[in-house]
Amino acid sequence: MKTYILFLVSLLFIIGINAQEIINLPYDSPENMQWEGGEKAFFSTIWNNEVVCNVSKPSMEVFRPDESIANGTSVIIAPGGGLYALSIESEGNMVAKWLNEKGITAFVLKYRLVPTGEDGVRELNETSNNNVDEFIRLIGAVMPYSVADGLSAVQYVRENAEELGVDKNKIGFMGFSAGGAVTQGVAYNGKEDTRADFIVPVYSWTTAMPVQEAPEDPPSMLVICASDDPLGLAAGSIELYNSWLAADQKAELHMYSKGGHGFGMKKQDLPSDSWIGRFYDWGVAENIISPKK
Repeated sequence: MKTYILFLVSLLFIIGINAQEIINLPYDSPENMQWEGGEKAFFSTIWNNEVVCNVSKPSMEVFRPDESIANGTSVIIAPGGGLYALSIESEGNMVAKWLNEKGITAFVLKYRLVPTGEDGVRELNETSNNNVDEFIRLIGAVMPYSVADGLSAVQYVRENAEELGVDKNKIGFMGFSAGGAVTQGVAYNGKEDTRADFIVPVYSWTTAMPVQEAPEDPPSMLVICASDDPLGLAAGSIELYNSWLAADQKAELHMYSKGGHGFGMKKQDLPSDSWIGRFYDWGVAENIISPKK
């Protein structure tokens, strides 16, 4: 009997360790878009990665660093996926865990996506290849809601900073591809409580969110991309950097010769593999991150 009780206690302890900390974000229901069947999570053989699709209710998972190294900096992470899916592992969870090792609190954001069925990745490929007009229409329709979810995430972290154990003046937003477009939208539309303190657009989808003039009092920005991005996003990343530079605002650009698109935390044995280390170096140099002493 005693052995059985010890087993149950151990099991409950393990479950507690692995329990997800999920924050459901407030949102306004759109009138021109409907989702059916709930959120889908699966392994995509097309992308060779864990993905999530058909997101209709924004939420974010909290990844906390060990209290002994927590430095108060936080980053909201917006995975990419063409607004049809989220590359939740290589552009989300793996990023968050790396940041945790540096004392940074991370929030992996699930922002609203184009309504899909069981496989959003397959639908993305089919629609973009066979019905470009419909693809553009759907991207344009969902983008305002995706950006609204990003702004809501920033506001939640700032309003609950003390409870979350973070500095309300060191809240960053990092996004990949479509998540980079959301990152730009957060920068362009942030006001007071919804303003990110720094942004990191990684191979940002600047064709979905065209580059604009830097907003007033813009966040500090680090731009990451590869020259050989097959979607042609290198030019947009340079334009984005130049828009901050023209406004005499803090910006840094890392353009890798090779890396392609969607590298995230995947290892390719290329210099682009170390992009996240360059983010950390930049954050320390800009006093955004306090290194462990």
